[in-house]
Amino acid sequence: MVTEKITGHVDLLIERYPSLESVRQDVIAAYEIMEKSYADGNKLLVVGNGGSAADSEHIVGELMKGFKLPRKPKADFAEKLKAVDSELGTVLAENLQGALPAVALDGHIALTTAYMNDCEPLLCFAQQINGLGRQGDVFLGISTSGNSKNVLFAAVAAKAKGMKVVGLTGEKDSRLGELADVCIQAPSTETYMIQELHLPIYHCLCLMLEDRFFGSDEA
Repeated sequence: MVTEKITGHVDLLIERYPSLESVRQDVIAAYEIMEKSYADGNKLLVVGNGGSAADSEHIVGELMKGFKLPRKPKADFAEKLKAVDSELGTVLAENLQGALPAVALDGHIALTTAYMNDCEPLLCFAQQINGLGRQGDVFLGISTSGNSKNVLFAAVAAKAKGMKVVGLTGEKDSRLGELADVCIQAPSTETYMIQELHLPIYHCLCLMLEDRFFGSDEA
């Protein structure tokens, strides 16, 4: 559900980066896809190349631990931890943070290099979608051009798995945009400028999701 509190993050994003007014509705639509997936107990798989690979890892870091909010464990889980081992469980209960499950597909070096060596290199991300993806999950493909072949292969595999696909690209129309359920097209054509806009966009999405699942008015 998109509440006034959630859309407030988008308002602040556009206040700070006025050029992103053009992607307001796409940011909200991408959030809605991710929110439903997480509400249904699913996960996010994300990948890109180069700087976009670094962005993928960054996104996972914001989702899998506290971003702005402390995300303390729920009381029942804290008690279960202590019931397993009083000493260790107490430390866990005091320090673990709530997580939104997310996996960056660029980070599995042994798997990807083995697949690239033995099989078709451009399918290394699609292979991980094949192994990890489930219906209801979301694939977030990051590509400044929107035409990175390994990301496109992963997007096709994700669609075939019954996953939703979100694209994060530059302003030019692209094959990823055609495949995606929602594509956020950062309003620039220069690679480094596109990447500079991608960061506040995905920070906004992470803040929206954190507020939804760990905020004071958690549904």
